[in-house]
Amino acid sequence: MMDKTFNPAAVEARVSAAWEEGEAFRAGRPERADAEPFSIVIPPPNVTGSLHMGHALNNTIQDILVRFERMRGRDVLWQPGTDHAGIATQMVVERKLMETQQPGRRELGREEFLRRVWAWKEESGGTIIGQLKRLGASCDWSRERFTMDEGLSRAVLKTFVDLHAQGLIYRDKRLVNWDPKFQTAISDLEVQQIEVKGNLWHFDYPVVDEAGAETGAVITVATTRPETMLGDTAVAVHPDDERYRDLVGQRVRLPLVNRLIPIVADAYSDPEKGTGAVKITPAHDFNDFEVGRRNGCRPINVLDPEARIQIAGNADFLEGAAPEAAALALDGLDRFEARKAVVALMEERGRLRLVEPNTHAVPHGDRSGVVIEPYLTDQWYVNVKPLAERALQAVRDGKTKFVPENYEKIFFQWLENIEPWCVSRQLWWGHQIPVWYDGEGGIFVAESEAEALAQAKAKHGADVALTRDPDVLDTWFSSALWPFSTLGWPDKTPELARFYPTNTLVTGKDIIFFWVARMMMMGLHLTDQAPFDTVYLHTLVRDEKGAKMSKSKGNVVDPVDLIDRFGADALRFTLAALAAPGRDIKLGPQRVESYRNFATKLWNAARFAEMNGCELKADFRPEAVRETLNAWALTEAAKAVAEVAQAITVYRFNDAAAAAYRFVWNVFCDWYLELAKPVLQGEGVDPAARAETQATVAFLIDQIAKLLHPFMPFLTEELWAIKGQALPTSRGLLALESWPELSAYQNAQAEAEIGWLVDLISEIRSARSETNVPAGAQVPLVLVAADASVRARVERWSETLTRLARLSEIGFADTAPKNAVQLLVRGSVAALPLEGIVDLAAEVARLKKEAGKARAEIGKIEGKLGNADFLARAPEEVVDEQRERRDAEAARLAKIEEALARLSDA
Repeated sequence: MMDKTFNPAAVEARVSAAWEEGEAFRAGRPERADAEPFSIVIPPPNVTGSLHMGHALNNTIQDILVRFERMRGRDVLWQPGTDHAGIATQMVVERKLMETQQPGRRELGREEFLRRVWAWKEESGGTIIGQLKRLGASCDWSRERFTMDEGLSRAVLKTFVDLHAQGLIYRDKRLVNWDPKFQTAISDLEVQQIEVKGNLWHFDYPVVDEAGAETGAVITVATTRPETMLGDTAVAVHPDDERYRDLVGQRVRLPLVNRLIPIVADAYSDPEKGTGAVKITPAHDFNDFEVGRRNGCRPINVLDPEARIQIAGNADFLEGAAPEAAALALDGLDRFEARKAVVALMEERGRLRLVEPNTHAVPHGDRSGVVIEPYLTDQWYVNVKPLAERALQAVRDGKTKFVPENYEKIFFQWLENIEPWCVSRQLWWGHQIPVWYDGEGGIFVAESEAEALAQAKAKHGADVALTRDPDVLDTWFSSALWPFSTLGWPDKTPELARFYPTNTLVTGKDIIFFWVARMMMMGLHLTDQAPFDTVYLHTLVRDEKGAKMSKSKGNVVDPVDLIDRFGADALRFTLAALAAPGRDIKLGPQRVESYRNFATKLWNAARFAEMNGCELKADFRPEAVRETLNAWALTEAAKAVAEVAQAITVYRFNDAAAAAYRFVWNVFCDWYLELAKPVLQGEGVDPAARAETQATVAFLIDQIAKLLHPFMPFLTEELWAIKGQALPTSRGLLALESWPELSAYQNAQAEAEIGWLVDLISEIRSARSETNVPAGAQVPLVLVAADASVRARVERWSETLTRLARLSEIGFADTAPKNAVQLLVRGSVAALPLEGIVDLAAEVARLKKEAGKARAEIGKIEGKLGNADFLARAPEEVVDEQRERRDAEAARLAKIEEALARLSDA
């Protein structure tokens, strides 16, 4: 006997254990040796992370795909694993050391610190994997990988060495985005531009003659970062700016520092902006770096790695300068303290002309939250231009497609303008760069120290001591190899041959550049194949009001909490149902609760079937059913299976979920079981009709379990096991069953009859509601000019019609009676005479008034949405809310107009 209620917690644990015991998700099953492979790689979550709503959406979509393809008979590999996540993990461990008042990273030393990180990884690294299993992710867990596993590390080392040998990896001194908190370079993609209120300081730089004496003339420059003026090596003006034409080629004395620097002509300077003259600080501004390079101006770095002023021992700073004592006293000051001090010193010397309030974008580290500095350092770079060309061509040629397609344009735009990729990071946790240096600055790139020593001996003719580069590689360098390194590359393994290239990559739109582009580039370059045929990019999950989730706002929805409250199936189905292409998901507990109710509805339907003797019959043949109602239900099931399969194959998961929901709730539960009740429960029913209906109900619950399995795996696996107990022989796991094949069971005649009945009852119910007929009132129904087939249908279903539509009587007439609401149902005309039941004139007046209100509200919202200023200033979630309100009002207006159209015929 089925439990009275569905208990997700108990069922999920039991079902998970059954899947594990049965190795349900293992790729390469012997019985599928000849099956077509289907493979997906999981976007590896951070090893120390925990499940957040983005993971829940991402992995639900992947699981729908892999469960669907597994049921379609393919040999499925869903490759799981985690990412070492260099900067994120190092940050977590350093914070933990600080919170427990233990020595910091530098006090511990590299070896001991890395031992602590590995210990932390072992302690907490399995958290997210356990949570993914709770979600129901059907990965091949026996193949779990970690980006710093020995095999994956070997792939990383080989890639670096090979790219260096090919001239694609090189060392260069360039400006990077420097994070002073973590003291490492970070990529452009890890920088957030944040609007801040600051100032624009205008400084006068004195012009000097050839001998270096001040002429009395000044040139005024404006800056938002006064502290960097200590590193100025030029002032630039536009070559066409008449104000400064005579000054080009002359020099100015840099205040405080007393360095003589040239005035250069460069188109970078905008005559319309500020004074038209700009200070050039090549070591502390990306644009200035390029201007300096064009005009032969040397870069002078005046900050240390912690963004403090660095003067003592700074030969570049002192060369050609005679700094004032006050300037030298700035040494060691934090950059923001130095900013205040420089402004004060310039004001004391009469060199501060103007201070303007200025709101501007300032770069911040997305993890550290501190202001990022453009910083001149030696780093390792990948020349990705030639790699990008191949990735672009693969998409142009259709070898890899994007869903939604509009993301292709974003992909093209970024790759067409791609800059060299800085892959070195000044961290300790990660893949240490395979480069060794001798005492003379010689560089040896090798996969091992032994190979590097051999190279050095060959060069020097003797053994020499080498020092390894202390930096590690950008996390995304190893992640870029994920689709093939997880399969054993660079070795030619059977898994690589069978499952690479992979099929669909499911990931968030926010890492199209971080990860997708880099996998494309590396995959094509290293394996000569695009790593996946399709990239499905999903949107963000926001809170129920449409705001982006953040801890600071306190609006983060924890998926594990929702699983605890409502079950994994309810959360999964919610995410699928809301995953409309290109539209962010608004998620709140109420939505998940509503789909928990859906699970309850199905469970109750299965219990109803059990209580009414609906058991599976091994000899049941659906194609042989004789009862019209059963044939109709099978026809509707076939339609639903086709709709769901089609929607999944084109990545419209919301449409797939909607089609499944519509069939299960509306068709099966609300209509089929309701219409079947007289057969299942009535007296004097033909035993053959009852037996057939019982068998059909049981068969359809099995098909529903299959249909819903990709979305709601726990509930459906449980129902499959329970219902299978009625069969003479035990059956296996639903996860390994075949997808429903019902296309042969369609019956047009049954659909015409029962479909007409359902539509007629639905129309009567709508008309009653729209015209405010009291719920308990029974009304007459008149079929107008009904032909013999309609009369026969009414005859067969009169009792059902009367009961479900709350009718007092059913009659026939050649013309519609007066004061009746007319209904058009599949070509048949029906009428509800409402005189004496409803004041039709009052109803028309009421509906017209409501229509007027709806139109006014739509007009008001359209006015807002047509206001460019509102669209520019209002938060995204507010704009979305207005659009939703407009759509809701439009839908309400359509219903009102439909009701008015009915009443106008009365």
